[in-house]
Order: sequence, then structure tokens, then C-alpha cells
Amino acid sequence: MDKAETPWRWPGAWMARRQAELRLAIRITVAGVVAFAVAHLLGLPQGYWAVFTAVIVMQTSVGGSLKAAMDQLLGALAGGAYGAAVASVIPHTQIAAVGVALAVALAPLALLAALRVSFRVAPITAIIVLLGSTSLHTSPIEAALERALEVALGGIVGIVVSLLVMPARAHGVLAAAAARTLERLASLLRTLLAGLTEKADQTEIQQQLDGIRTALSQVEAALEEARRERRSHLTDEPDPEPFLRTLLRLRHDLVMIRRTATEPMPASVAVRLAPALAHASATASSFMTGAAEALAARAKPPSLDDVNAAFGQYTTDLVAMRDEGLIRALPVEAVGRLYAFSFALEQLRQNFKDMAGRTEESARRDA
Repeated sequence: MDKAETPWRWPGAWMARRQAELRLAIRITVAGVVAFAVAHLLGLPQGYWAVFTAVIVMQTSVGGSLKAAMDQLLGALAGGAYGAAVASVIPHTQIAAVGVALAVALAPLALLAALRVSFRVAPITAIIVLLGSTSLHTSPIEAALERALEVALGGIVGIVVSLLVMPARAHGVLAAAAARTLERLASLLRTLLAGLTEKADQTEIQQQLDGIRTALSQVEAALEEARRERRSHLTDEPDPEPFLRTLLRLRHDLVMIRRTATEPMPASVAVRLAPALAHASATASSFMTGAAEALAARAKPPSLDDVNAAFGQYTTDLVAMRDEGLIRALPVEAVGRLYAFSFALEQLRQNFKDMAGRTEESARRDA
């Protein structure tokens, strides 16, 4: 690229990488403006609650927006009802009485919010009802009903905007999270297989495992949103549950391989198996990164032919060593690690087939 053209091109490249974030920003902006306009048209006294709710509800996927809307409404109803009850029972015309009423209102709702994150807006709603009813000279019950109406309006606006404005389905978010996990798994596999012939850095391996754990937590979050969309009949995408199961099995395979790669194999084994291991590492890593790219693009999975051929060559070389009596000369511990690795490798190949199936299911119908 010509250096003189770089300043003009980098904004476009940045926007291409941040399409999901830009779409979310647009949806949030539209939801906030629409909620403000509707609240103004309805003459709601504190329409900013509808705007707050619409903005908070807007998540990366429709399924996430549904959950956020329900959480906001439940929290508003619980906090509004309890705040109205406290305001009606405890006189709070004096500053000391207001403090007592505030403590009585907040204590149980704060505990509820700590126990159930779905009710985190409840304490805030109770505060608004308790203090706002005094400043606005409205009854506590009327204030609670107004807050519930405003929150419901904001939630409805948020859901409608998430469905109509650049909608992002949870299955696509799940596929992208699974793709990132696969890329991390591919990197770890290369490191582990290299550790069979030369000393591996265990600290680096642990860091990679920690990164995989973080990536899997993102898959779990996206999976819950995809489940919610299916339950709400907002999508006809396939069951998302197998995504997580397959990724967890792949991680387990790599954990098994790690146990065999704590030390390099004996020199006599490493020399004979190094070419087959290098080929297996390259083809397996290529399949995983290819599957990750296919998931991100909602395309067909790559072929497993090269993986099967490479793994088959490793098995052939291992059998040849056994027939030559080379394995019998090894220490018992080395023999155990060798066969444990072979078993893990075969499990990995089987789970690659499952991953190809998940990628196939995720592909767009016209891919």
C-alpha cells in the first residue's frame, strides 16, 4: 500500500473491523431517540426513564435485548411496588423519617439485587418512587405505576429497534464467539504438539488455557441468548447447545494431550515421529483456523481429508515402530504417555468431525 494513501484508507479498514460495534452504536442511538419521541408524545412526566431503559436494553443480539428488557421490567415492578408500599406506610415528611424509609426500602431490595442480577434496577426504582413522589407531589402508587409504564415503554422500543434496525441474531454472535475459541484452540494445539519433540513453556501453555477459558465463557453467554431467541420463536436456527459441547470436548482433548507433553518424548521416538507430528500439527491447525473463518462467515466447513491423512500417517509410523520393537525398549512411563497421546489424537479427530457438523449447520442456507 502506498504510504501517502494510508491516512485516507485506515478509517475504512477500522470500520470494516468494527462493523458489529458500529451496528450496535446505531441501534442504541435509534432506540434512545425513538423512546424520547414516544415518551414526549405520550406526555410521560419523566420520559427519560424510557430513554434510559431503551439504551440499557440494547444488547449485541436480539436474545440479549429480550433478557435485558425482562430484567428491567421485573426490577421496575419489584422496586416500584415495594417502594410505594414503604412510602405509603412510613411517613417521610421529615428528613430523619426519609432516611429511615430509605433504609427500609433499600435493605431488602439491595439483598435481592445481590442475589439475583435480574433485579439490579429494583433499588434504583424504589429510590425514585420514594423520593420522587415527595418532590413531584404525587402519590407513591401513582409514581410506581408511572415508572413501570416508562420502563415498559423503553423495553418495547428497545426490542422493536433490535428486531428492525440492523438486527444481530444471537446465533451469529455465538458462531463468532465459537470461531474465536477455535483460533485459540488451534494455537494451543500447535504449542502442545511442538512440546512432544522439544521442551515446552508450561507458563505459556497455561496462559493459552486461561485465554480459552475466557473465550468459552463468551460462548456460554452467547449460547444463552441463542436459547432465548429459539424459545421466543424469533429464529429457526439449529439448536445451539452442541456448539458448546463440541468446543468443551476439543478443549478436553487438548488437556489430555498436555498431560502427555509435560516432557519431550525419548529421542528415538521423537526422531521417528517428528515428521508425522509436524504434518498432523499443520493440518489440524489449518482445519481449526479454517473452521473458525467459516463460522465467522457463516460458510461451509473445510475438508477433513488432509487431517485424516496426516493422523493416519502418524498411526502408520507408530505401528511400524511397534513392529520393529522400538517401543518395547522404552521406559514404561514413556510408553504410557505415547499411547495416551495416540488415544487423545484419535478423540481429537472424532471431535473435528463434530465441529465440521456444527459449522455446516451454522452456514447460511445459500452458502
